[in-house]
Amino acid sequence: MSEARSGAGTSAPTVLRMILGRRLHDMRQSAGASLADAARALRVTPLTIRRLEKAEVALKPLYVEKLLQTYGSGQQEIDEFVALAEQANKPGWWHAYRDVLPTWFTAYVSLETGAGTLRTYEPHYVTGLLQTPAYARGVLGGGFPNGSDEELERRVGLRLRRQSLLERENAPTLWVVMEEAVLHRVVGGPDVMREQIDRLLEASELEHVSIDILPFAVGAHVGACAPFTYFRFEEPELPDVVYSEILSASMYLDERADVVAHLEAHNRMSLLTSTRASKALLNRMRKEYS
Repeated sequence: MSEARSGAGTSAPTVLRMILGRRLHDMRQSAGASLADAARALRVTPLTIRRLEKAEVALKPLYVEKLLQTYGSGQQEIDEFVALAEQANKPGWWHAYRDVLPTWFTAYVSLETGAGTLRTYEPHYVTGLLQTPAYARGVLGGGFPNGSDEELERRVGLRLRRQSLLERENAPTLWVVMEEAVLHRVVGGPDVMREQIDRLLEASELEHVSIDILPFAVGAHVGACAPFTYFRFEEPELPDVVYSEILSASMYLDERADVVAHLEAHNRMSLLTSTRASKALLNRMRKEYS
């Protein structure tokens, strides 16, 4: 699973579609059918079957029904799977923001919405899930300098809509590691920064949110690189995924070696500080903006 900012595709799969794609893969293998066998049943190419299993295309009900018949499934199982496929093909809530949501970022929002655990490393800005409206407006205004005021407000609205997942009954665990430099980069002015720090202090009291801030004093460390987010899902069908970006590209990684490397980096960075030290740093910086 790897997609650059210029990657193909106009929509991101929902997590349910990813789960069903993985189940199709497992059912095919359990039936002893090859990609070529499945392709012959649908009169398509093996590439089409692979794309279905990787959730790169919508799960057409007729395709799903024929495949499950080929794999020897009973009618009740087929009917239930088709119903789920129809549900999975419905656009995610983020589809309403497609006018301001870059194609390469739709996959991120889909993964974020379905994840049970998120770990982020942020060297430049407060993570989007914890940004205040004013801070988000400053960050997005700088990131899209040629956008209109209307587009800016739509982007801010999208960012705030994403934050609602932290208020869900089954809210994911969010573990943020940030550089101290984030707190020194003035976005929107002192008042905005003070409000943003208040938001971080408030969020740090939530049971499902952890915020670690790496002070300048730690010096060089293993994670001093591009920002990244690690996603873990409660569904066993889905692998852990890491998203990372640089100025000109973004990547979604699910190869075990890549995922483990980022997870270990996040663990090592978190050991360089503590919750108590992070809160003390936040309070000290808040006073500087008063």
